Amino acid sequence: MGQDHTHSRRAPHGSRTSLTTPSRSENDPVNTSATTRIRGGRIDDAPDDVGRIAVVLGTRPEIIKLAGVIRELGDRARVIHTGQHYDDSMSGQFFRQLGLPAPDRVLAGIGGADRGTQIATAIGALTEEFQRSRPSAVIVQGDTNAVSAGAQAANYLGIPVVHVEAGLRSGDRGMPEELNRLVVGALADVHCAPTETSRANLLREGVPATRVEVTGNTVVEATLASIAAAADPAVAVEGVPVGEFVLATIHRPENTDTEPALRRVLEGLAALGLPVVLPLHPRTAAAVERHGLRSLLDGMTVLEPVGHASFIWLALRATLIVADSGGVQEECTVLKRPLVVVRRSTERPEAVDAGFAVLVRPGDGLATAALALLAEVRQRPLASVPSPYGDGGASRRIADLAVRVASGTEPIQRGEGAESSA
Repeated sequence: MGQDHTHSRRAPHGSRTSLTTPSRSENDPVNTSATTRIRGGRIDDAPDDVGRIAVVLGTRPEIIKLAGVIRELGDRARVIHTGQHYDDSMSGQFFRQLGLPAPDRVLAGIGGADRGTQIATAIGALTEEFQRSRPSAVIVQGDTNAVSAGAQAANYLGIPVVHVEAGLRSGDRGMPEELNRLVVGALADVHCAPTETSRANLLREGVPATRVEVTGNTVVEATLASIAAAADPAVAVEGVPVGEFVLATIHRPENTDTEPALRRVLEGLAALGLPVVLPLHPRTAAAVERHGLRSLLDGMTVLEPVGHASFIWLALRATLIVADSGGVQEECTVLKRPLVVVRRSTERPEAVDAGFAVLVRPGDGLATAALALLAEVRQRPLASVPSPYGDGGASRRIADLAVRVASGTEPIQRGEGAESSA
């Protein structure tokens, strides 16, 4: 870990034909040195960085989940970091620990800004970046502000968008992430759905079946790799309680933005009756100070943000996980650990349906739900329950598909909904 494995990244091999998208007409003009698009009555010509694929990301979950795709793409990948998670503890260490080179480009002026400013600034910066060095396709992952900005900038310029982890829906439009999912769902040319449930969501929204492929979730291979890395003594975390403990991670606005919300979560953790280990997300740390709740951390083992392998090291030793993270809902199915999801809704029902997790609103019900889940998994251990997120081959499938899109062997016929109104 920590080494630069740039030369170990490889281009994908093999060809897959399960996804069929509408073909370009034989009479369409072809320009091998430039991409020609008719958009809103005008023709856009820009030199292509032929075969290169821009991978737009901005947060540590995106880095973790796209690491395998970036490796599979090899030298085809051009990684652009929007700077949403902008300090070393939230991004830099993840590139190093995952053996990835530093991003090719890091955008400025985005980290720490409000959501609207982040998206608007990133759209402008990415548009300039794509005009300066036009990729043949753009990959975005998940539901962050980087996803919304990357999809909008690429769509405006007529560049195909490949959305990884497509089709997740919570039905809660009060969640900023849900709005980002709906935006990219409307703009993506190819949707890489992690499960059949996600695929069904997209089809219900009118996305053509030819644009959707169930690839599995890259979280499986990312978690398996981190389990292996967690055997390295260097990733062990000092000061962790001996014996049973609860691993908690809380960061979402619904749990941190107001004093009552954060108080309910912290008081719920204290009521569990087990030692609590809490790696403190920067947003949560700031909220604790802002709301004057530092005293509620007394008795907990509070840590600085940890790398992914170190988090997995903790999770493997925890009796129970309590989190509001989307990624942890997926990881628990590979780690075979019970999880209490502290949120009002979830876009990942698969973990709940498979018996790995329960969904509970913060407050008095947290401790009750946690104890009930622990009793259940002691009667029915999770070790033999398969993960609903696939077989660990998602990164290869996604990279192969993106290369076909970028090379034109998987042509994309953009509909009227993609046209510019200008």
